[in-house]
Amino acid sequence: MYRAHILVCGGTGCTSSDSPRIIEALEREIAAKGLKDEVQVVRTGCFGLCALGPIMIVYPEGCFYSEVKVEDVPEIVEEHLLKGRIVKRLLYSETVKAADIKPLKETNFYKKQHRVALRNCGVIDPENIEEYIAMDGYQALAKCLTELTPDQVIQIVKDSGLRGRGGGGFPTGLKWSFTAKNQADQKYVVCNADEGDPGAFMDRSVLEGDPHCIVEAMAICGYATGASEGYVYVRAEYPIAVARLQKAIDDARAYGLLGKDIFGTGFDFDLFIRLGAGAFVCGEETALMTSIEGNRGEPRPRPPYPAVKGLFGKPTTENNVETFANIPQIILNGPEFFNTIGTETAKGTKVFALGGKITNTGLVEIPMGTTLREIVEDIGGGIPNGHQFKAAQIGGPSGGCIPAEYLDIPMDYDNLISIGAMVGSGGLIIMDDTDCMVDIAKFFLNFTVDESCGKCTPCRVGTRRLLEILEKITAGNGTMEDLDEMEALCYYIKENSLCGLGQTAPNPVLSTYNRFREEYIAHVKDKTCPAGVCKKLMKITINPDTCKGCTACARVCPVGAISGSVKQPHVIDQNKCIKCGACIEKCRFGAISKK
Repeated sequence: MYRAHILVCGGTGCTSSDSPRIIEALEREIAAKGLKDEVQVVRTGCFGLCALGPIMIVYPEGCFYSEVKVEDVPEIVEEHLLKGRIVKRLLYSETVKAADIKPLKETNFYKKQHRVALRNCGVIDPENIEEYIAMDGYQALAKCLTELTPDQVIQIVKDSGLRGRGGGGFPTGLKWSFTAKNQADQKYVVCNADEGDPGAFMDRSVLEGDPHCIVEAMAICGYATGASEGYVYVRAEYPIAVARLQKAIDDARAYGLLGKDIFGTGFDFDLFIRLGAGAFVCGEETALMTSIEGNRGEPRPRPPYPAVKGLFGKPTTENNVETFANIPQIILNGPEFFNTIGTETAKGTKVFALGGKITNTGLVEIPMGTTLREIVEDIGGGIPNGHQFKAAQIGGPSGGCIPAEYLDIPMDYDNLISIGAMVGSGGLIIMDDTDCMVDIAKFFLNFTVDESCGKCTPCRVGTRRLLEILEKITAGNGTMEDLDEMEALCYYIKENSLCGLGQTAPNPVLSTYNRFREEYIAHVKDKTCPAGVCKKLMKITINPDTCKGCTACARVCPVGAISGSVKQPHVIDQNKCIKCGACIEKCRFGAISKK
């Protein structure tokens, strides 16, 4: 028995901020102080509050140490673990109270969250199967195999109201039933962990923090649909997730939870990992299956749908990581546990990767129907540096833009579709008044152009032409006719592309054009970028009335575009200026501005 446990985030975010070295330093200091038998260090998955990493929580007190550095470790061990004195300077500021420590679950970031898919992330050691079992792990699988028929399992999933969390929102139980009713000598279960949206890291965090829940859920799906083999398709650029998932699979096999005759019930199911090379199009289920088969990742026409002819031409059920992560809890606690959370048409919770111009970047799981305002202002801590919320891009390149007028919209499938957006996989990028919406649309479209597999002309050629129009507009060469052509081309691509990538590629353009049309018109008619982002439309000037002639701007200019004498107003040669903004950052008198 240990008297204290130190949980250190071992997710990708905190790992990149040196958490492995912090763990090494902790173990070294603990041993040096003779506390090895009293204090246990546990490497966990993501806690969610990525903005404050590296993160460390010390129990039983529940002290939330944030932005910990290696050099802080000796003080934590000496003061907290040895002398029992909490190091308040390292505590997350919101948890500090006059005479006590505020529980983490009462902080603004956590108190409105409801963790189902993320319930074990940041709580257990993801590489220790016994810790997962201690958290009721594999009990749902045991319940299915020993108490329920496959049809009963599917009915529970249907009754829960769970819909796919990968973007489409298709009812999960219904999808499972389609595969179950098709007879075949072999069926498959596929987990889509090919998370490619810019700014999205929900699935990666689940695999890093709770890989066994995916193993268990896929085995349950295999039992319900009659499949005996499963594949997790995960991108190779997620090395921590891949390593932990592989260990989970190996340990599950060693414990008899995968393989032949699981729980002595005669049910056989095994699981394998297939690495993706990072192609965004492989997030589309048929392209993903084509890639698993060893072919170029390109989508296939549907019908036939995967439930009839999927992986290797056999009936296949495909869901994404977050969808599967909900399954064990639904089976274990009953459908009511899940369908009493959320809204009438969107049950349960949704995980969002919160990023962009927001104070608390990180991973959040909230009940469906939570408003965007609650996410931005309460959970996210608002917009930093005194700026104003302008819009949120949800669902990555396939999603849409939510402007400030819809801050109070409940976040669920139907409400977002009604305003031209979509839940998507869960990326939520917050933008403020310094962002140009035309530039944002160009950014996402540029990504889609690069990621198009090229199989169909509307996507391969259409998105390229669309990007050329946006580049023309942001360079100040656009016309009103270009705007009309851009809109018409968007609808043509949506209606004629082969797969979901092409069909949704114009969404960022359409949603920003519909909601921020005046910005597009300003770029075309006035040849200005209202946000001052598009460099070819930007002009940086020095106000002679406030310039002190300190020469700081001239010294920092990389192209020698600034001239002037000491203590005399300086000027910028617009022909030389590359609009890098270095002079604005250097000026101490606010004399330089861009417009």
